[in-house]
Amino acid sequence: MSTHYESLQQSAAYLDGFNVQAPLELGAKDIWPRKPGFFIRHVPGTAAPNLPEEPAQPLPDAQGEVIATPPELVLPQRSLCVGQFGLVPAWVKSASDAKLRSTKLVNARHETVTTSNNFRVAWLSGQRCIVPMMAFFEDDYRPGKAVPTRISRIDGKPMGAAGVWCRWVGAGDEEIISFTLLTVNANSHALMHRYQNPGSEKRMPVILSEGAYDAYLSARPEKAKEFMRPFGAERLRANPWE
Repeated sequence: MSTHYESLQQSAAYLDGFNVQAPLELGAKDIWPRKPGFFIRHVPGTAAPNLPEEPAQPLPDAQGEVIATPPELVLPQRSLCVGQFGLVPAWVKSASDAKLRSTKLVNARHETVTTSNNFRVAWLSGQRCIVPMMAFFEDDYRPGKAVPTRISRIDGKPMGAAGVWCRWVGAGDEEIISFTLLTVNANSHALMHRYQNPGSEKRMPVILSEGAYDAYLSARPEKAKEFMRPFGAERLRANPWE
């Protein structure tokens, strides 16, 4: 279970890696459950329902003459938001209950995201997000004790992890914006199978390819499931965390 990740600590990384303006304050480097972190979503009303794989082409008539040029595709706009790491479902009744539940809802299994009472509404409502991070952390038990291990891209670039977000409103209009990381099975992953508790199922965050960001955010729920796959082990590196 990924309960700790490292946020972006250079402003340029937000624009270069995710095409969003960096926040005025970069916030804490190490993000744990119930700590504030940043996530990216589409600005409401700007998300295209289906993004074509190829650019639009001129439209010919029966003789092959161009009769019209289709309008350029207007890509949906991305928005950087701040929220609590650890989801608070909209149905939670009180702030105290929200605190208890959120620490257990930092990860969402992609296999059950459409059926879990905790995540189903957010997923089916299209409340998907991308969580910018430089690394995530897992424990390595092979030395005989838990050794925190930092896992990052081998090229040093930031990672965009797939997630879902939610807005909870309580009594007196108290509001909590929160998010969770989606995970996939990693039992057969060449790198990730080494980590987490011995004998337990191995899981890892869904790390998206850069070119898939808008497609993931815009896809219909059933199509968004196609992005739920492990990131290649050859593109990751792991080092003990100091």
